[in-house]
Amino acid sequence: MRTIQKGLMGLAGMVAVAALPALAEDSAKAAAEVERALHLQPNIDNGRQVYGTCAVCHMPEGWGTADGAYPQISGQLPSVIIKQLADIRGRNRDNPIMFPFAIPSTLGGLQNIADVAAYIARLPMNPDNTKGPGVDLEHGKKLYEDNCAECHGDRGQGDAENHVPLIQGQHFGYLVREFDWIRIGKRRNSDPKMVKQIQGFSPRDEMAVLDYVSRLPPPAEKLAQPGWVNPDFPAFVRPPGR
Repeated sequence: MRTIQKGLMGLAGMVAVAALPALAEDSAKAAAEVERALHLQPNIDNGRQVYGTCAVCHMPEGWGTADGAYPQISGQLPSVIIKQLADIRGRNRDNPIMFPFAIPSTLGGLQNIADVAAYIARLPMNPDNTKGPGVDLEHGKKLYEDNCAECHGDRGQGDAENHVPLIQGQHFGYLVREFDWIRIGKRRNSDPKMVKQIQGFSPRDEMAVLDYVSRLPPPAEKLAQPGWVNPDFPAFVRPPGR
C-alpha cells in the first residue's frame, strides 16, 4: 500500500510539473490582453449594451446577491474588472460560471472589455451590502491594518495601478468564499504574497477580518440613493429576492 501511495504521489507531482508551462502561458496571455485593453478608449454607450449579458447574474445595478453567490461589481476599479475578465477568458482564473460569458464569442473583443469595465465602474454602489455578525471587529481591524491595508488600501479602496480590487462594500458571503478559494489555490490568479499570508490565519482570524472588511463603507459619492434602480434596464424583471 505504501508503495502504491508513493507512486500516486509521484504521478501527481509529475502532472503538476507538466502543467506549469500551460499555466505560465495562460498567465502571459491574460497579462497581454490586460495591457492592450487598458490602453483603449472606453465607449460607455457600448459598455451599457455589453453589460446586458452581465446583468442576468449581477443584476442591472451591479449589486450581485445578498448571499454572496454573485459579488457586487458596481464601482469596481476598471483595471480590476479588465484583469479579472482577461484572466477568466484566458483560463488564468477558474470560474466555470463566468467562463462562457467571458470568452470572445460571447463577450467580444478587448474593446468590449474596456467598455463594460468603464460602465460598471460608474454604477453607484449598494448602500446596504450584507455584513458579518459584528462580534470580533477590533481583532478584525488589527488584522486588516497589519496584513491587508498595504495592498487593498486603508479603506479597502484598492489600487488601480496594480489591479488590486476595491473590497469596500462587498457582500460578506462573497468575501468568505473568495478568501477560502484564494487560500487553497482555487483562485489561481491571486497574489502569491496574499496566498502565503492568509494560510496562517485561524478560523477566528478569517471571520474577524472579513467581518471588518464587509463594514468598510464606500465614500458617499459612490453610493446609490435608497431605492435606486438602474434606468438603463427598465424592462428587466428581477427574480424574487434579487
